[in-house]
Amino acid sequence: MRQLRLLCLTGSLFAAACTPSDADRAAAPGPGVEGRWYDEAQVRRGGEVFGTHCATCHGLQAEGAPEWQSLGPDGKYPPPPLNGSGHGWHHPLRILYGVVMNGSPGGQGNMPAWKGKLTEEEVLAAIAWFQSHWSPEIYDNWAQRDIASRE
Repeated sequence: MRQLRLLCLTGSLFAAACTPSDADRAAAPGPGVEGRWYDEAQVRRGGEVFGTHCATCHGLQAEGAPEWQSLGPDGKYPPPPLNGSGHGWHHPLRILYGVVMNGSPGGQGNMPAWKGKLTEEEVLAAIAWFQSHWSPEIYDNWAQRDIASRE
């Protein structure tokens, strides 16, 4: 239940912070990988971006920190897995994009804001890379949620 409240809070905090045009353009159907919104070039670029900027905290394969669901000694949540085994797939693309650009919501984690450091294309490529690790079932569930969030 606590996680559900956290997810709802995260979503509501970033819903206003992200304009739909930032990420919704990227989620439009296109020549993706296995019917996904991104293409192979974005995944390759995203691997570079993730390896350089994200892997230190989220792990080389986006596996997240151990005990990511429990508050750390600093009172904040450690970096979650982004490989489909955590809660990231519950968030629409605009929320994922907003968290990367704006950092952790309400001091809940230590995610830095990458706005001004990474371009929109780099952020979307990093998201494409970690989503490329998601099983078809996880991706399909995410896609349904993403579409519903835009209706």
